[in-house]
Amino acid sequence: MSLIAFDFDGTLSDSEMTVLLAERAGVADEVAEITERAMNDELSYAESLYRRAELLEGLSAADAADAFDAVRIRPGAARLIEHLREEGHHVAVLTGGFERGVEAALAREGVAVDTIVANRLPTGPDGALTGEAEGPLIEGTKDDALADLAAEVGVPMRETVAVGDGANDLPMLEVAGLAVGFVPKSAVRPVCDSVVASMYRLGKVLEAHGVLADAE
Repeated sequence: MSLIAFDFDGTLSDSEMTVLLAERAGVADEVAEITERAMNDELSYAESLYRRAELLEGLSAADAADAFDAVRIRPGAARLIEHLREEGHHVAVLTGGFERGVEAALAREGVAVDTIVANRLPTGPDGALTGEAEGPLIEGTKDDALADLAAEVGVPMRETVAVGDGANDLPMLEVAGLAVGFVPKSAVRPVCDSVVASMYRLGKVLEAHGVLADAE
């Protein structure tokens, strides 16, 4: 058994949750700028997330739900996840994004993963976003999350695979047995063992490395 850890926004999904939320809050340009700076390692992820969450303060429950319902996973992602799980691998999502969006996107495709480690946007009594953010992957880093999960499920680190695209994925990509960049940012590319641009190509890489017997 291997442990396959996916980043979500920009990797497993072609949606950016904070952008979807920001569009409904009327702060899309401000949020996109902060996101880009974080992904290029110009701003710490924690600082960027707190800044983006602040901009979303007051977004109504209905608008937040609408944004999370708009999150989608990439073509071929559900099939690949199912294939990995059928072959006995532990599939995880380790994301600085938000549980609600991950859960909604997976449910829409009728697919499940074994573990989700994600952050949350707290809501007030009226269901509106408070402008705060909380969760294990704000101050915490994905290398620790991957190592903790590997220990929990009994998989040696050499049998782990990390798939990501942005600067906050660097820690897990650096410690994983196999590091795959999904259209990675320039700061991320040097640490990747392989680089792919589709779930089909990712399946082929996993097949080549003996993780999948047959990616078809």
